[in-house]
Amino acid sequence: MQVILLQRIEKLGKLGEIVNVRPGYARNFLLPKKVALRATKENIIHFEKEKAALEKLNLHHKEEAETLAKRLEGSMVALIRQASEGGQLYGSVSARDIADALKQEHVTKTNVKIEAPIKTIGIHTVRVQLHPEVFITIGVNVAMSEDEAKAQAKAVERKPDTSEEEPSA
Repeated sequence: MQVILLQRIEKLGKLGEIVNVRPGYARNFLLPKKVALRATKENIIHFEKEKAALEKLNLHHKEEAETLAKRLEGSMVALIRQASEGGQLYGSVSARDIADALKQEHVTKTNVKIEAPIKTIGIHTVRVQLHPEVFITIGVNVAMSEDEAKAQAKAVERKPDTSEEEPSA
């Protein structure tokens, strides 16, 4: 099925491209979320008329996401969880948990992209997609108590200083 993309979609295409996708992907994801239109003659003509407005709106959203990215880049989120003596969590840290910690910044669970479930205590990096073209990485500090979280954060702050000296020796 051919569709016209109304915004950039990772691994698929950019705004305005006509791409071939499987019918189920179009019906169940692209069309309901209003990120694509069926590539009919009428829709292509309609899209050409609206293209300038869509590009302007996309640029505005991208600028907002970039300002938020500058504020959030390199930030650390501390989450307190129960764990065993060996550091294994009773459960895992999900995208929803991270989004709840970033709620004041208007980050939702769909923005948080976790590569693998976080099931251990420590500091993990997580990718956050604020806009289809704007990604940042933040640190997630998982600890059993507030004091442990502060100690882990201090250890990470000291590590870059020592690691920079070691390679030069």
